[in-house]
Amino acid sequence: MLRSTRIPQDRIGAFVGKNGSSKKALEERTHMKFDIDKEGEVTWNDEGEEIDPLVALRTIDVVRAIARGFSHDKAMRLFDDDDMYLESINIKEAVGDRQSQVQRARGRIIGRDGKTRRIIEDLADVYVSVYGNTVSIIGNSVGLPVAKHAIGMLLSGSEHATVYHYLESQRPRLRIAEMGFDLRGIRWSLGLSRPLEGRSRSPLPDCAITASAGCSQSSVRGSLTSGAERCSATA
Repeated sequence: MLRSTRIPQDRIGAFVGKNGSSKKALEERTHMKFDIDKEGEVTWNDEGEEIDPLVALRTIDVVRAIARGFSHDKAMRLFDDDDMYLESINIKEAVGDRQSQVQRARGRIIGRDGKTRRIIEDLADVYVSVYGNTVSIIGNSVGLPVAKHAIGMLLSGSEHATVYHYLESQRPRLRIAEMGFDLRGIRWSLGLSRPLEGRSRSPLPDCAITASAGCSQSSVRGSLTSGAERCSATA
């Protein structure tokens, strides 16, 4: 099937790469041929015997990730892990159409010399790109919702210290995921809510979703540690 999407003109160079290297790498990875015109319209055909159906599904997100400001290498990470996803947030939908508000929101997410963005990326183990009127995230099903919630807090006016505290409170949970524990089982055993099924958009502890300031780091760490112990004891 013929697919197409448009990318901003100032991202055409990132999509094509030096001497066409990025485009060629994408074609080799997907076994598909990509065409792009001077207006930024990207077209490709995702049908063929050599084409992996899962790769075909991921390709649109890879192209969109490059369009949203990610480097070619970071966008290609979406092919490497079935649990990696792309999500974009429209800043105007959160703060309004006034450009001054959008600029202020962008500044709050990026931080001085990129500090806030780096903290979100490091603590949630994600990639964050602030481009135009959007902020986009590449991450797994555990880290991405954490980063998205932190960015939502910034867009709604939360102090940076409060956001950093929230991110710190989620670190034990992220470490448990890295260790290979099934967070769906842990969440169920703690009585937080129903088990997660499939690709969840917000697999966060309920207290973190409803009131980040009211969910202490020690209480989250303690609860998750005990949950992990129960999980490992029954494994």
